[in-house]
Amino acid sequence: MTNVTQLFDAQQPEQEAAATSAAVEAIGRRELIVLPTDTVYGIGADAFSPQAVAVLLAAKGRSRQSPPPVLIGNRQVLDALAVDIPATARELAQHFWPGALTLVLDAQPSLAWDLGETRGTVALRLPDDALAQQILGQTGPLAVSSANRHGQPAATTIDEAQESLGEAVAVYINAGRRDDQQASTIVDCTVTPHRVLRAGAISTEQLRSVVADVLDIDDPAPAADDHETPTSEDTQSL
Repeated sequence: MTNVTQLFDAQQPEQEAAATSAAVEAIGRRELIVLPTDTVYGIGADAFSPQAVAVLLAAKGRSRQSPPPVLIGNRQVLDALAVDIPATARELAQHFWPGALTLVLDAQPSLAWDLGETRGTVALRLPDDALAQQILGQTGPLAVSSANRHGQPAATTIDEAQESLGEAVAVYINAGRRDDQQASTIVDCTVTPHRVLRAGAISTEQLRSVVADVLDIDDPAPAADDHETPTSEDTQSL
């Protein structure tokens, strides 16, 4: 845990640059940050630091059985983090990114990271938030989960995040209330047809307007499908 916690109000233009700089420096020290996204506030760590990810999971009170998703700053990072990406997954990313869609894909096996018990997958999202993208552009991919302890509601204000996570976080960035949108929809793209693991801001009907055969969360899986992937409970997305 960090001994010093900083709070920045990015709603004040003169603090935004300082907030970004402090967040980038904290990530470089393998510390935790709380940053705004287009859905709720997230607690973030260097995705390539097993130590930082372990600290993130401990701060949330989660085990390795609940690996955090990874936020990216641009679509080009997709191919560096995932392999065997279906054309239909690329179509979903092209249509809904940046936005509230998390795609579960087969993780790039050559990467030196340890997000927990991912079963060889990674959950990726490009958030539709300028400040988050600015930070991600400087830090690279971040493991980011909702900024709350396990069992508590996702933080929609910086006060809620601070009350939940306290001094476990080095840098808090306030960007106002974040309760105007649901959490992201999670789609498993490692199976065919793709299927919704968690309903969220993007409806199944919207997904099907791009990829027609996406299975809804309540649809039965195909009989031959015995592929084991993270469930909506396992994936602590935001």
